Amino acid sequence: MEEIRVGQLVRSAAGRDTGKLYLIYDVLDKAFVRVIDGEKKKLTNPKKKNMKHLSFFPEVVESIADKLNLGENVTDEEVAEVIKTLGLSHRE
Repeated sequence: MEEIRVGQLVRSAAGRDTGKLYLIYDVLDKAFVRVIDGEKKKLTNPKKKNMKHLSFFPEVVESIADKLNLGENVTDEEVAEVIKTLGLSHRE
């Protein structure tokens, strides 16, 4: 598997949220990440997901990744807008 990065676009492949797009908020260990969508799963309450239950896209939102890695402010609105924009090119 390729390197998993903060800010990477993913789609849930299992669970109640199957088909939902997220951005990786952080990598917890070799098996789990936390994801955000800016709507239901906000920066204040990211969702823990098993990486086995995610489909990974090559896109990494560098602007958001850089802010998260540096501890700078990112808004839920920014995250939601980026996912909405990227989601248009990744419809099922």
